[in-house]
Amino acid sequence: MGEDLKASGEYLPISAYAIIGDCHTTALISLDGSMDWYCPTRFDAPAVFCRLLDVHKGGYFRLAPVDFDASSRRYLGDTNVLETTFSTPHGRVRVTDLMPVYSRLPRQEGYEVGTSRRILRLVESDGADLEMEVAFKPTFNFVREEATLSVMEGGVVAGAKGQFLTLTTPGVRLEQDGQGGAKGRFHLSAGERKWVALTEADDPDRAQEALLPGDYDAQLERTRQYWDRWVQDFTYRGPYRSQVLRSALVLKLLTYEPTGAVVAAPTSSLPEEIGGIRNWDYRYSWLRDASLILYALMSVGYQEEATDFLRWLHAAHSADPGSPPQIMYTLDGKRGLPEHNLDHLDGYRHSRPVRAGNKAAEQLQLDIFGEILRAAYMHYRGGGAKRMRNRKHILAGERPSKEAWSLLRGFVEAAAKRWQEPDNGIWEMRIGKKDFLYSRLMCWAALDRGIRLAHEYALPAPMEEWHRTRGEIRRAILTRGYHEKLNSFTQTLGGSDLDATALTLPTMGFLPATDPRMQSTLERIRADLTQNGLVYRYRMNDGLPGKEGTFAVCSFWLVDTLAMSGRLDEARDQFEHVVGYANDVGLLSEEIDADSGELLGNFPQGFTHLALIRSALNLAKVAKHGAEERPETEPERAERALQAVAEGYAGPSREKQPRPRRRKKAAS
Repeated sequence: MGEDLKASGEYLPISAYAIIGDCHTTALISLDGSMDWYCPTRFDAPAVFCRLLDVHKGGYFRLAPVDFDASSRRYLGDTNVLETTFSTPHGRVRVTDLMPVYSRLPRQEGYEVGTSRRILRLVESDGADLEMEVAFKPTFNFVREEATLSVMEGGVVAGAKGQFLTLTTPGVRLEQDGQGGAKGRFHLSAGERKWVALTEADDPDRAQEALLPGDYDAQLERTRQYWDRWVQDFTYRGPYRSQVLRSALVLKLLTYEPTGAVVAAPTSSLPEEIGGIRNWDYRYSWLRDASLILYALMSVGYQEEATDFLRWLHAAHSADPGSPPQIMYTLDGKRGLPEHNLDHLDGYRHSRPVRAGNKAAEQLQLDIFGEILRAAYMHYRGGGAKRMRNRKHILAGERPSKEAWSLLRGFVEAAAKRWQEPDNGIWEMRIGKKDFLYSRLMCWAALDRGIRLAHEYALPAPMEEWHRTRGEIRRAILTRGYHEKLNSFTQTLGGSDLDATALTLPTMGFLPATDPRMQSTLERIRADLTQNGLVYRYRMNDGLPGKEGTFAVCSFWLVDTLAMSGRLDEARDQFEHVVGYANDVGLLSEEIDADSGELLGNFPQGFTHLALIRSALNLAKVAKHGAEERPETEPERAERALQAVAEGYAGPSREKQPRPRRRKKAAS
């Protein structure tokens, strides 16, 4: 096993990778010590290591014993510092990988996480003399730029078009390998430790300076301290705590600190079907995914990330106020995301094309309004804004400011105006627009949370109109979204295809999970969309050739519906079944092959890990309070007691509303 398998043309399973990051970008490192994915500076930058997508051409940075029998790994405590232990015929050696971070500000809110634009790798021998090997091959701009590589005292400097990578290897002499990279071996004595550093720079002087060794031990300690402090705010104490905390740590890594944006996943083009064409670039900020990720983080104690995202959203919307919001943006809040194929790359296990950019940014997806309003409502109801009351910002204070409410109200009014329009739906189908039930449901949620915000904080809003529209959406879903012969809610209004999104009706507060229509929908989805305990999002023809794996988020939605139905044992079994597909360090991708159990799609996936968090919290709440009646807890203030409202629409003058926090009369 000590050999570099990928050098002989073999791809490792997606589950063989672990993630490190600094809240600016990430890198994926395999069980054999090879860093096969890295986009310097920011998530959506062109990759310099992309052997994950082309085993022959793609660059990498490997550090491992020359000969080893097996490897195992873990994260050091509750951090994002990775430790891999290699077992060799002579003893064991540990490699510790991290992207150093530090606190730029005395508080967590804002651009708080600093980066050194560096990756550190520490090698430590556990009582044995060992031979180690370093292999370094940068391939700038997805293997599209001609690079220079200079071997010198202390390491290697590589560059292309004003971008530089410096590999610092004190006491280790590297040599060019004749294939655009450099290699070297070094002896590691018993008990010896040695640092190797990779530094990104945008000018040659800084690249040269990086050859000088730094105080790497201090950077490791500072990084561990940062994550230890971050974890202190983690509030969840229920079952499956370790899985929930690891998921929260993953979601934090997907935040882009300079702006507050949140990416859906740190990778591009990992396939939904091996050898197929369903390969997409997820290194951007979807309004839906980001809102749900922040919803999950707020549920376990993290409010600042939501504040940062809302600030980013306000800036993105203000940059082009005359245009409707896109479903996704760049990390800077820009709209341009042209999609193109990187045809010179082979693709993971020959799954082509490899894509950069995402054409789905041009789609209409009406569910984004509800996702944003749900996250904003929880933010204010959960007290996140209280921490900002002395800050000079549009979101400061315990209630929405005039500017913040203008932004949110605009989204509510857009949902009210457009809810009847066909759209492309949550699954981003490229076969035209339809009347998707989930899109209508989330427009209902936008109206519902908008009404609640306006009422509870005495904010100006056309309340009677919003009440009326919310009722219209509700009636449309109940009358046209439920198929009497199938005994199930369907993918589209008036349609007959099943869709796992119907499982979210209870979690949105639209219907109790115990409603007979929900119970029959649950059973229909289990019968027709489930295989080996895993749930497909749908089975109908979506216009693309090939097939896909089961969607992990849908499998967690099944957990939620079972739990909220009071079927707690079934829900626990389902949760443990899905979590059992995570890799050895607790990471999950977008999809799972129902037959082989192989992870598929971009990795690790924010959508999946946020769903894991929500399902664990639902299990804990139902176990403590029961499925129907349970007291409100701090993390679920935004989801409190909506079932009574969801029973039916009684008109604006009679529909029960939450008691306002202030005694001011709500404007109409």
